[in-house]
Amino acid sequence: MAMQAARRTNVRLPPEVNRILYVRNLPYKITTEELYDIFGKYGAIRQIRLGTGAETKGTAFVVYEDIFDAKNACEHLSGFNVCNRYLVVLYYQPTKMNKGRDLQKKKQQIDDMKKKYGVETPERK
Repeated sequence: MAMQAARRTNVRLPPEVNRILYVRNLPYKITTEELYDIFGKYGAIRQIRLGTGAETKGTAFVVYEDIFDAKNACEHLSGFNVCNRYLVVLYYQPTKMNKGRDLQKKKQQIDDMKKKYGVETPERK
């Protein structure tokens, strides 16, 4: 165990690697306990959040205690078959996740400002 920890300190990980995994393409009927069984094989899990809303169904966030366990799980479980569905396991990147939401928000702000100041611009096609 000490040898493993010594090796880990010298490893340089890519910047996108972190402890939080974003899992897509999950079966709708999967339970949190089943996710703990699948992802728990790769290390200690701090938390699992399963999507329950209309837009988040079939997705989950898995938070590991250790970044190397998350890296190992991501490498091994991406493409893993669960109930005839292949999992898509990615590292959680908040900047990319919120990009679409931010774009809509900015468009709305621009439209509000146009109305406020009476500016008309031709529509692009």
